[in-house]
Amino acid sequence: MSLIRRGMGIACALVLSAAAASAEELVSYDIVDGTIPKSLTGVAGDPDAGRAAMIDRKLGNCIACHTAEALADQPFHGDVGPPLDGVADRWDQAALRLIIVNAKNVYDGTIMPAFYRNEGFVRVGSEFKGKSILTAQQVEDVVAYLMTLKD
Repeated sequence: MSLIRRGMGIACALVLSAAAASAEELVSYDIVDGTIPKSLTGVAGDPDAGRAAMIDRKLGNCIACHTAEALADQPFHGDVGPPLDGVADRWDQAALRLIIVNAKNVYDGTIMPAFYRNEGFVRVGSEFKGKSILTAQQVEDVVAYLMTLKD
């Protein structure tokens, strides 16, 4: 197994098993034209909280797979996913929300985990069953932070 493949597996395992959001009823949402147009919470996301979730190795752990100049103070960026620099110039909030909620709805075969899903996983530890990785508000916070990443 190559180091890249093994590294991807480790990064995904960390994201999926390190810390799931507390068991909660997931907010229902509609996918419209490849986006989730409405906020999951009706509350604006907090970019600072979103940044914190993204760099938290036991939560979002986005930097395990992505690079971003704005997060250069954090060690060990991965390069499996696309760079996040300029992400707000490439997608709007609604598109980013769907990518965070479940990237598999956008990119067939992606290894990016579904951050707001609580069922349909394979080999999930009992302490994580029925839990999403991020809460609805954390999804909104991450989207708010990503919207600050412009070229």
